[in-house]
Amino acid sequence: MESKQKQLNMKHILPLIIAMTMGILIQAQDFQGVAYYQSKTSMDMGEFGGRQMSPEMKKRIAENMKSMLEKTYILAFNQSESVFSEEEVLEAPGSGRNWMSWMNNYSAGPQYKNIKESQLVQDQEFFGKQFLINDSLQSFEWQMGTETRQIGSYLCFKATAVKKVADSDWASMRRRTNRDQTNKVDADSTKTTVVSDDLEMPKEVIVTAWYTPQIPVSHGPGEFWGLPGLILEVQNDRTTILCSKIVMNPAQKSKIQAPTKGQKVTRSEYDDIVKKKTEEMRDMYRGGGRGRGRN
Repeated sequence: MESKQKQLNMKHILPLIIAMTMGILIQAQDFQGVAYYQSKTSMDMGEFGGRQMSPEMKKRIAENMKSMLEKTYILAFNQSESVFSEEEVLEAPGSGRNWMSWMNNYSAGPQYKNIKESQLVQDQEFFGKQFLINDSLQSFEWQMGTETRQIGSYLCFKATAVKKVADSDWASMRRRTNRDQTNKVDADSTKTTVVSDDLEMPKEVIVTAWYTPQIPVSHGPGEFWGLPGLILEVQNDRTTILCSKIVMNPAQKSKIQAPTKGQKVTRSEYDDIVKKKTEEMRDMYRGGGRGRGRN
């Protein structure tokens, strides 16, 4: 029993020793790291009017949505700064021309975080217009536990937090639990319920993160940060972001700097813009196209 306890203690102590060594090296040199992440978002077609669809139709739509729901990202980081950006891929001919193509109007560009200055700068395209979201980093009240798991060659620790959901976070959108009106036709047969009327955004979700003290920086994918080690996996509502590869001090250094192009707005101002545009689209579809072309 004593021998087993020593093994368990060494399992947790060894990464901390490595972390301390890495911390000294990180502070002693102008280091840089690059982490590669795979992101996957699950989607229930029944929540988007898919309850009346055939299995073949659901499968075809799921294939069309794959490029939107499964992405690869790169996180370039140093001690205090990071840039998180989607890896560029060539789209197949005809992709994006489907009934869900409107979601492609939420195109996120590079996201810069400066932990030392508590600064976030996000390049964001929305319906053909370029925005530059400049705001403070969202703070997370992480609850750190003792549960561990191995991700690649790194021992990771579990942490959880409650995250407020932004109006622009379409991946968290879901069907209202107290309504069952999606795709139903009114009694007079002249009006059809708009699918978006049956969707809502949760106020907050539980986020689970796995971080490794073996890389003692407070960075992570997307907006996530603030743990005593690089975050290698995040489970954010329906989206899971998992690190697949890490390269420390790559031969070819990346430029870690904030994007500069676009109309400067705060996160709150951008969310208001998205909310107003969403309401405008709802009005347009309710009217069978009336209101099309409004600014």
